Amino acid sequence: MRLIADVMGADASPETLAPAFVQGAREAGIELTLCGDADKIRACLTEDDLSFVTVCHAESVITMEDSAMSAVKKKKDSSMATALRLLKEGEGDVVISAGNTGALVTGASVIVGRLEGMKTAAIGTILPLSTPTLLMDSGASINLLPENLVQFAHLGSAYMKAIFGMEEARVGLVNNGAEETKGTELYRTAHEMLKNEEGIRFVGNIEGRDVPFGRCDVLLCDGFVGNIVLKLSEGFGFYFSGILKQGLLSSLRSKFAAMLLKPQLKDLRKKLDYTEYGGAPILGIAAPVIKAHGASSPKAIVSAVKMAARVAESDFFRRARAND
Repeated sequence: MRLIADVMGADASPETLAPAFVQGAREAGIELTLCGDADKIRACLTEDDLSFVTVCHAESVITMEDSAMSAVKKKKDSSMATALRLLKEGEGDVVISAGNTGALVTGASVIVGRLEGMKTAAIGTILPLSTPTLLMDSGASINLLPENLVQFAHLGSAYMKAIFGMEEARVGLVNNGAEETKGTELYRTAHEMLKNEEGIRFVGNIEGRDVPFGRCDVLLCDGFVGNIVLKLSEGFGFYFSGILKQGLLSSLRSKFAAMLLKPQLKDLRKKLDYTEYGGAPILGIAAPVIKAHGASSPKAIVSAVKMAARVAESDFFRRARAND
């Protein structure tokens, strides 16, 4: 298996990303192609690293300020477009980029192509909760139709079965109330359609306060709402970890208690840490494309590589293409 990584255009520098991709690929036991400024990539890797990777030079970089159409119009020679083109041409099995989300989703949709019948793609992010919960869409598409959410329900259910072994994933709809009449026209119509959709285990509306408690396995919403849910959950994770650490270090007695609780606290921190998954697949694309966090740390990149390998090795995309 070969991973193709775009190492340019993220908040983190290529000097941070490239070695992390190498580490992740070595730990995952997969081959690696790095796309970007070849001189910068080679300068931050050891000779041993360079013997392990293929470097594919790209002339330009899509920045966070560029438009969503950059990868398919103005910057076809960018590291992101190059990585997606290599995937399309069969030069690798999965792409990871921590760059511009809009450009990656648009580029993946046009260059790699969507699954037949898919009107739009969705970013599927696993929330760091007590049990895996897939949030989709978490930032790809703001203007959705009810039928898009129904398609996401089927994709999300298939993904949770392929990756986590869930035979019948529970599907919920983010809303401002549990009643069927709540929400905008999009959510009311989607509720009615999901309720009558065959092959979906729909459990109804999920209020924001219920999200952390495992009431569903696939959580549906448009990209605007989803991105807020995602960033809020990340923020609360950092906040809770911070106040817990502050409280445990406030006195000698609490420091002693922290020592006794060290294994449990380590497990809690792991559950709250979004870097444990590191990346999110763009579901609806015909081949695996993974969006990593723009501010990904080396740890997050290593986790994203391992998750990407797991997604590519699963039968999710083979089954999805077979059902086109």
